[in-house]
Amino acid sequence: MGDRLERLCIEKGLKMTEQRRVIARVLSESTDHPDVEMVYQRVTARDPRISIATVYRTVKLLEEASILERHDFGEGRSRYEETPETHHDHLIDIKSGKVIEFTNSEIERLQKIVAKELGYDLVDHRLELYGMRIDKSKNEVDD
Repeated sequence: MGDRLERLCIEKGLKMTEQRRVIARVLSESTDHPDVEMVYQRVTARDPRISIATVYRTVKLLEEASILERHDFGEGRSRYEETPETHHDHLIDIKSGKVIEFTNSEIERLQKIVAKELGYDLVDHRLELYGMRIDKSKNEVDD
């Protein structure tokens, strides 16, 4: 699994230096939508010679090649994930910053209805929900 991004880079004709390979592997193994600083920390744990500038350049290159998808979850920093093969949406925990991927057929259906009512065929969309975890102990007291 760790070399999937590396294979995509090669398929798209990108030159794969050893530093790019390390960065691609770190991104392939990430499940948490890391920002560049997080990627840099993980990369330098494997190869301390890789500069943050190299990480920034490589992430930008992978984004331009549509290998990575950039997200702005309202934290003032871009976060990245491998461009997904299948559509999914995101729920962001505003306290922890945790990103939860989900799909919901009802939301997908409603979005198409809204677009149609406004006179459009829906061709793509991005949905980001922001929330705070429900404190179950408060709910039990309120009931």
